[in-house]
Amino acid sequence: MALVQSKNTLLQAVPERGVVNRVLVVDDSMAQRKILASHLKRWGYEVVEAGSGEAAIEICRNEEIDLVISDWVMPEVTGLDFLRIFRELEREHYGYFILVTSKSDKAEIAQGLDVGADDFLSKPVSSDELLARIRAGERILKMERELTEKNRLVSKTFQEISDLYDSLDKDLIEARRLQQSLIRERHRDFGNAQVSLMLKPSGHVGGDLVGFYPITETCFGLFSLDVSGHGVASALMTARLAAYFSGSTPEQNIAIERADDGSPKAIRPAKVAATLNKLMLEEMETDLYFTMTLGHFDFSTGELVITQAGHPHPLLQSEDGSVTFFGDGGLPVGLIPNATFEDVTITLKPKQRVILYSDGVTECMDDSGEMLDEHGLKGIVENLRDQSGNAFFDTFLWDVSAFGNDRDFDDDVSALMLEFDPK
Repeated sequence: MALVQSKNTLLQAVPERGVVNRVLVVDDSMAQRKILASHLKRWGYEVVEAGSGEAAIEICRNEEIDLVISDWVMPEVTGLDFLRIFRELEREHYGYFILVTSKSDKAEIAQGLDVGADDFLSKPVSSDELLARIRAGERILKMERELTEKNRLVSKTFQEISDLYDSLDKDLIEARRLQQSLIRERHRDFGNAQVSLMLKPSGHVGGDLVGFYPITETCFGLFSLDVSGHGVASALMTARLAAYFSGSTPEQNIAIERADDGSPKAIRPAKVAATLNKLMLEEMETDLYFTMTLGHFDFSTGELVITQAGHPHPLLQSEDGSVTFFGDGGLPVGLIPNATFEDVTITLKPKQRVILYSDGVTECMDDSGEMLDEHGLKGIVENLRDQSGNAFFDTFLWDVSAFGNDRDFDDDVSALMLEFDPK
């Protein structure tokens, strides 16, 4: 075996210690091992020696080795054999492997690289070159350790995000239940009239809300509203607005007042919309606004008084199935100070019905990007002329979803149906 050549050079300076601490020197020549080890120790490395491939394998199985310098030609287990086994060992970090050889044939060098060698040292080994090769290995190992640490941090962060998402998901599921509970009744029969409700948020929670509330023995209020945006903020706003239209506590309902004799009576919907507009702009610290259709219906006379605040036009269907839209549009609530709203009054005929709905219905898109719009809605409702109540909305939601090729809705979908059928 040729001994290491010693040179006085600037490379003999002790390198900065870092990712390479323990170096395994493998050679069946004790003299060669001692010379390599003396250089490594002088440079500050901890050195482990092995006189055979078998001994080197045993060391690597039991100890953490950062870098290996191994002779290629050794009896029984060659450096190449040792390298193959070394690469199969389970390790926390990558181990850098330098083969020491007198071989210069390109095919043999290619074989060493293919098996897993990172670098080569030619005999006789120059101390300058030895240190340079080790420094190159340190740079590679440093990058590997840094990447491993970054991956560990990414995995840890991902797990934390996943745990947070699971917790948030549970909260949102509970929030969805609470929001759905705002609609205590999906259907009510008032005798001469029936009201049915449908609400399907596009996410866990949404900004749509529909409902009704009793006013007198023959009159009840109804509303359909859509808060801007999506998610938790919009859902919180719908919860607050639901309190303004409470049916269980009429004295807190913003759309009901007391007559001179103390009996409840409906406030004009346009006036209620104006009051809500002022509340949104002056008392609520929010950038949210909402669209709404609000009205009250007297089922003893069939009179429906309604105001439209930026919400889609209400739909009127007659007994023969024909559909028309009515309303004057109006401005959203909470967007423009001192906005004014107008009431529209219609008298329903027997067997007629009115449907209030959010724009999530008419803006549902098919595969080509075309919206359902009022024309498509008209066709669906005409086809369902013989269905009523919750059965109507079950099929209605199915048909709207089918138009969108059964994809998840991009926006909340809600609707209210008032059916007039005097006995």
